[in-house]
Amino acid sequence: MRSGSGTSTFLIRWINFLTILIAVGVIGFGVWMSTHHDSCKRSLTLPVIGLGSVIFVVSIIGFLGAWKNNSILLWIYLTLLCIILVAILVFTVLAFIVTNNGSGHNVTGLRYKEYQLHDYSSWFLKHLNDSHNWDHLKSCLVKSDDCNNLSRRYRTLKKFNLAKLSPIEAGCCRPPSDCGYPAVNASFYDLSFHPISSNRDCKLYKNAKSIKCYNCDSCKAGVAQYMKIEWRVVAIFNVILFVVLSMVYFVGCCARRNAARGNSKV
Repeated sequence: MRSGSGTSTFLIRWINFLTILIAVGVIGFGVWMSTHHDSCKRSLTLPVIGLGSVIFVVSIIGFLGAWKNNSILLWIYLTLLCIILVAILVFTVLAFIVTNNGSGHNVTGLRYKEYQLHDYSSWFLKHLNDSHNWDHLKSCLVKSDDCNNLSRRYRTLKKFNLAKLSPIEAGCCRPPSDCGYPAVNASFYDLSFHPISSNRDCKLYKNAKSIKCYNCDSCKAGVAQYMKIEWRVVAIFNVILFVVLSMVYFVGCCARRNAARGNSKV
């Protein structure tokens, strides 16, 4: 029994020592982001620092509980870890549900796809159609180089049409294909052409760098597709994290049970 107790507390102690170091790194990264001049990256500062702080506090409690063989601290540690596991599980399930809808549409003659906003979940529609949320996202898109670099990356129309554009580049940097605007180069279209399409994005697109198609539904759809891909990656990571933390939770339960038995014998 002593061997099992020693092994479980040893594992919990060193696992939490490593997560303490990781937490310090996460907090440091958040502090670095707070000094960044880009307001879009600065907006992620509080969530990153908050995540690092939670990991740090929980890891400290787990480390001290295993080091002192204290069943009360280990019980608190396991309770917090259980809450984290439930939160990860709920977020992961919601992430898969929210990202279940929506995909690109193939366009004849183009290697990249176009995206339509109504294909995506109501959650995406609600947040992207909110004027406050979109104004912030749009300011980030205008400052980025997604659209500005297209003409430098693709010198000819042939290269541009054969390019695999990202969802944001396809939706925000150019008018939808059904508008029919002739392309002069990768970032400039002949707007003297009168489109037959009733798509309102055709009237919203402008060649100006600060306008482009940033007010278009196709741009919102491109952002929705980008977020869908990112959320799927996070969700898959969360599944792996959930499995790992479940194993840590099991080891922690063994350590707490053995610590409680040890204290009862004293």
